[in-house]
Amino acid sequence: MSEGGSTLTVVLAGAVNLAIGVLKLIAGLVTGSAAMLAEAGHSVADTFTELLLLTALRTSRRPADRRHPFGYGKARYFWSLLAAVSFFVSGAVFAMYEGFSTVFGEAEEQSSPHVAYIVLAIAFALESVSWAQASRQVRREAAAEGRTLAEHLRHGDDPTSKTVLYEDTAALIGLLLAFAGVGLHQLTGSSVWDGVASVAIGVLLACVAFLLGRANAGLLIGRQASPELVRAVHAELAAAPEVDAVVDLQTMLIGADRVLVCARVDFDDEIGVAALERACVRIAADLRTAHPDVAEVFIEPVPRADEDLRAAVLARYGKTAR
Repeated sequence: MSEGGSTLTVVLAGAVNLAIGVLKLIAGLVTGSAAMLAEAGHSVADTFTELLLLTALRTSRRPADRRHPFGYGKARYFWSLLAAVSFFVSGAVFAMYEGFSTVFGEAEEQSSPHVAYIVLAIAFALESVSWAQASRQVRREAAAEGRTLAEHLRHGDDPTSKTVLYEDTAALIGLLLAFAGVGLHQLTGSSVWDGVASVAIGVLLACVAFLLGRANAGLLIGRQASPELVRAVHAELAAAPEVDAVVDLQTMLIGADRVLVCARVDFDDEIGVAALERACVRIAADLRTAHPDVAEVFIEPVPRADEDLRAAVLARYGKTAR
């Protein structure tokens, strides 16, 4: 994963959102369109989100210290979760408020709709540039992990570029909704359509915020590594000549491209203590070499026949546990 690429994606998205947010606000005030004001709120939410994502990138790069021996990688998930919350509060709630106020309030006259069309066209062009950058970044990350785009969006451990991609996709859809609201208002003379478009934008932002919040909450709580990595680590542990059986294997993402591996292994009873120590060191080094994402490895020698340990593993994974 390219840190420079993620930073560029976030900075570009922030600059674009700030510029078009000002344009949307001016257009909303000139036309009186609730959909345009909702889109202005959307852009403000996006801009604030990019600031939080930049904070996430900067904080997560701090090296490990005594108080945080595994580093600050999870800070990226915390700030990205806050970005999802702000996306909902400052974007979705404002858009719904504007929409319902227009639908159930007094009818409003539309003025200078051509201003809204021009701003929406400019905004769509600028958002497309940001979306293209975010899409390229996410596709590069997916290719580097050997995954399809859908798999990477589901299993990827770096929320920054994915957040920008989701935001920009929502922004493009929101612009189309705003265009429809302004157009139908002009054609029918009813401001209800403008309000409906604003509510639809709010629902769209709420759905995106939910998806982002759920993904970041899972990462922050402590999600296991990708199934492919777990299977590969298990196979390499089992293939070590000193190992009779892998009794238990636990992994956890401790940051973007950083995985903690904890393994309970039944070693050959014939090897001595010194050979056992050397085997643990060698196996850990081999795992880190073979898988750059593996940051920390802990190997605990255990007997596979221990009933308490077996019960604990079965309780966690079910009858499929080995």
